[in-house]
Amino acid sequence: MSKATGAASMRRLVGLFNSPLSSATKSAAAAAAAAVNYSKPIAGPDQRKFKKLAEKFKKSSESSKFRNYTKNAFSITVQRLALAKQFSLIDDILQHQKKYEDISKEGFVVRLMTLYGKAGMFEHAHKLFDEMPELNCPRTVNSFNALLAAYIHSKKFDNVVKLLEELPEKIRIEPDLISYNTVIKAYCEMGSMDSAVSVIDTLEKKGLEPDIITFNILLDGFFSGGRIADGEDIWRLMENKNVVPDIWTYNAKLRGLVHERKISEAVELREEMKSKRIKPDIHSYNALITGYCNAGNLEQVMKWYGELKKRFLPDRVTYITVLAFLRKKNEFEMASEICKEATKRHKISGAALVDRLVKESRIEEAIQFVESGLSRSALRLKFP
Repeated sequence: MSKATGAASMRRLVGLFNSPLSSATKSAAAAAAAAVNYSKPIAGPDQRKFKKLAEKFKKSSESSKFRNYTKNAFSITVQRLALAKQFSLIDDILQHQKKYEDISKEGFVVRLMTLYGKAGMFEHAHKLFDEMPELNCPRTVNSFNALLAAYIHSKKFDNVVKLLEELPEKIRIEPDLISYNTVIKAYCEMGSMDSAVSVIDTLEKKGLEPDIITFNILLDGFFSGGRIADGEDIWRLMENKNVVPDIWTYNAKLRGLVHERKISEAVELREEMKSKRIKPDIHSYNALITGYCNAGNLEQVMKWYGELKKRFLPDRVTYITVLAFLRKKNEFEMASEICKEATKRHKISGAALVDRLVKESRIEEAIQFVESGLSRSALRLKFP
């Protein structure tokens, strides 16, 4: 696009925002105009609001019923504070739980350690684990596994390996299959696939047998890394050990084939699932949709999107994948309908699609999108 043409297109886009429009297009224009205002400040978290939330949480914690039967309240509150980076308040509400008798129960402590881990506060989880004897709380392999999981959630994968090597002997705890599966996960996340496979020998020497979770972790590691042949070797090992694959197993392979752009093989695998009565889930369909998006096949993308909708409600991954593809294909009307549905179901939010198109200097496409009459909500779309 020449500078002159680009300037003319930009004037036309601005003109859309200033000229009489239908009510639908007015809403679209307003949203787009707001979206291209790059100087608008982003408000920071309201500290007082979060402090009030923490105080309310601690007050509620006085109830035994709240502490033991409203686990979602703990998880949602910690997640909300973590997203706002209010880590001191997370520590405040979890430390507060030590004043109650539940702290002497390992299951309760495991929950607190898990919450620390999901907030990325692995050091706090470890400190709580170390304090368990002082709290008159027994430490078993369950709390040890919670500690390993806290490091996994915090993406401290090398620490997981070190903990399994050093800690069990010190505290006289015998690792179980969950412990070894967690270490396998850590190795896979670090890309150390040979080390991950070697853990199978280690656990077997301990009298344990790998289960479907063991193999699903390994298969996901190999297939997601594009090592299809190695993944097939692990699949055969799994079958030799009479471990029956489940939907997670097949999805790992589906994603691997799609990642390597082997969509025809992915479809064949879908047929194999059918013959073995393995029901595909939404992740299976998302993988196939992604595969056909990669292949640029609009007809097949919409076919599998339709198949998915017969069985499931599309999730955020579905919408983002399909909408990004339709945008590339300049299918704005089709995209607008799906976009409206997605925003109505609160699956998509963020900056406007128009904003993204303008940033990419795709002014004509931005004009098409505005002229298509999208509602204000339908423009709140951010692509990865």
